[in-house]
Amino acid sequence: MTPPQAAGAHRPPEPPRPDAAPARPGPQAEVPFPQGGEGLGEALRAPYAALVVTASNRASAGVYADRGGPLLAEGLASIGFAVDGPLVVPDGDPVEQALRAGTAAGYDVIVTTGGTGLSPTDRTPEVTRAVIEYDVPGIPEAIRAEGLAKVPTAALSRGLAGVAGGRTLIINLPGSTGGVRDGIAVLERILRHAVDQIRGGDHPRPGSSS
Repeated sequence: MTPPQAAGAHRPPEPPRPDAAPARPGPQAEVPFPQGGEGLGEALRAPYAALVVTASNRASAGVYADRGGPLLAEGLASIGFAVDGPLVVPDGDPVEQALRAGTAAGYDVIVTTGGTGLSPTDRTPEVTRAVIEYDVPGIPEAIRAEGLAKVPTAALSRGLAGVAGGRTLIINLPGSTGGVRDGIAVLERILRHAVDQIRGGDHPRPGSSS
């Protein structure tokens, strides 16, 4: 029989409970969101917090309404995430600014839509690469495979996924509503497990429903 541990003896820290909201810094004045990001942060009070960023020159200029961002926000909410956004910004540097600000604030997940194609203005993968510390290549591979079953041009998406700040999973989705739906179809199967693992939780066991 193992003797009880002596008073004052060191005990290893317990891993965070997945159902409890972790401590998060919140929006940081020194790493501000781009224009339109004022007031973000409500989702950070929840156990699982996501930020949606739409990368589109024309949607940010009001030429047409953002369709992918609201669809993405709805999909993330359906799988148990509190969601801020969509934050609609022009392609390129404003996307990077949004990613850095969201990472500094402590979002578990930042999902972008748009800017992943071959157009000269499509720079979401490049600015994501500048922010993340390591890749999670299986996520975009699975999203492209989901789309390829329906649309051959899904192969042209250059979206990435990776972890920034040691705690924030960033995922790029295409800008089309079909690409967003494909992304949600993949993320609903893996996203909460991914967040739990980044927090230090155990791998899900075979047959586990959570």
